[in-house]
Amino acid sequence: MKPSLDIVIAGVGGQGTVLASRVLAQAALEAGLSAKTSETIGMAQREGTVQSHVRIGKDECGPVIGAGRADVLLAFEPAEAVRALGLLKPGGFLMVNDYFIRPVTVTLGTSVYPTDAIMDYLENTPFQLKVVRAFETAVAAGSFKTVNTVMLGALIATGSLPFTREAVLKVLLDLVPAKARAMNEKAFELGAKL
Repeated sequence: MKPSLDIVIAGVGGQGTVLASRVLAQAALEAGLSAKTSETIGMAQREGTVQSHVRIGKDECGPVIGAGRADVLLAFEPAEAVRALGLLKPGGFLMVNDYFIRPVTVTLGTSVYPTDAIMDYLENTPFQLKVVRAFETAVAAGSFKTVNTVMLGALIATGSLPFTREAVLKVLLDLVPAKARAMNEKAFELGAKL
């Protein structure tokens, strides 16, 4: 029986959730598995919610993962992890970047962002949780824009994907611009060490 895996990637506009989903889907295809993706983009260019769904090895299904069905939730921002949590199945794996992206209303001082409450909530869910310092790691790799690459490196290092680290890195480097390849390779390798 071929492996199957449902992955939700949640973040905000500009964090590279769509690129991350394309990397995983292409790596699956190159490993001989079927793959489908779907994105919910919304106000992505204004740091709005973005969700990407990746369904690997499931031939007879649509591209959208239903509530309580995802095996993995890869969250690039903690509040987006909370927002997407209902998609994760009981006992599913939740990997969260610990860096908060504060909404404009918080920056302007008209509302409060309950960062401690959000992290407490995530730490007390019935899922397998791994919190990753992806933003700091991305900056160390050369740019905060490589958070998605750090998260992919961290995810592949868990051994939960049905293809190799080398396969994911190859696809990633094929999809990013030539000038960003060295930085993304470094971010991926640093992520894998997390």
